[in-house]
Amino acid sequence: MPRFIAQRVAYSLVTLFLLSMTIFVIVRLTGDPALLMAEPGARPEDLARIRAQWGLDRPWPVQYVSFIRNVVRGELGRSFNYRLPVSELYFQRLGNSLQLALAATLISVCIGVPAGIVSAVRVNSWWDNLGKAVALLGLSIPGFWLGLVLILVFAVWLRWLPTSGAGDWRHLILPAVSLGWYFAASLLRLTRSSMLEVLGSEYIKLARLKGLPEAVVIGLHAFKNALIPVFTLTGVNLVIMVNAAVVIEVIFAWPGIGRLLFEGIFQRDFPLVQGVVLMAGFMIVLVNLVVDILYALIDPRIRLTR
Repeated sequence: MPRFIAQRVAYSLVTLFLLSMTIFVIVRLTGDPALLMAEPGARPEDLARIRAQWGLDRPWPVQYVSFIRNVVRGELGRSFNYRLPVSELYFQRLGNSLQLALAATLISVCIGVPAGIVSAVRVNSWWDNLGKAVALLGLSIPGFWLGLVLILVFAVWLRWLPTSGAGDWRHLILPAVSLGWYFAASLLRLTRSSMLEVLGSEYIKLARLKGLPEAVVIGLHAFKNALIPVFTLTGVNLVIMVNAAVVIEVIFAWPGIGRLLFEGIFQRDFPLVQGVVLMAGFMIVLVNLVVDILYALIDPRIRLTR
């Protein structure tokens, strides 16, 4: 077991290293941030002074080594635009993003899991066809389009809910539905396929042969075993919602991490974009690492595979 954990930790560190290198190169290919930080009509010497002030005049390898050293010390750099540490900006917005992500996760689970179970139990029925249609629409309709439609209907026409911003629970409904709709569709499909696989297993057939009520077979035996991959996907989706709900947060002017990332990209704020993306990658890698370890504890065959 210690060897298995050490291997997974090493894989996680390699993944984060590749992610840091990739985002470091990509943000520098977007252009020169000194052009945006300087006043209109700035002279070349003024641009050179700004580059020297932020260390942008140094070679890329030197900048990358400095970036990694700061990350190891727990520092993500200082934002060009806000003039504040990136970690401080990140954690200022983290609460709002968690609030939105938890609400969207609750919506996706309440829609996707029950619908997936019903589709699997009533396979090839009209319930199953309805579930397939919902999953197809959820995966096909862009979140930004759904968000704009919800704003038009519930905020402009009916005037039931606010159009944007953060405040009480009413401000949370429209962005949470827009964000959770897509993930509800993915959970529906995964729950359906997982339940169908479990329902076709031998121990489910044995439970039915014993004369157990169908509700007990579905709820106690099949449902419990089918939820393992569903819980995994839900955890990963939650992390993605926290860090990557860029379009939804911009549309609804939600002050979260996704909107912060959008502002960093728009302003060519290298430290801000690098820090937010690296934190998102760290969360996703950490969740997958914990899931791998839990799986190995539950099923010893996993940690024996090479």
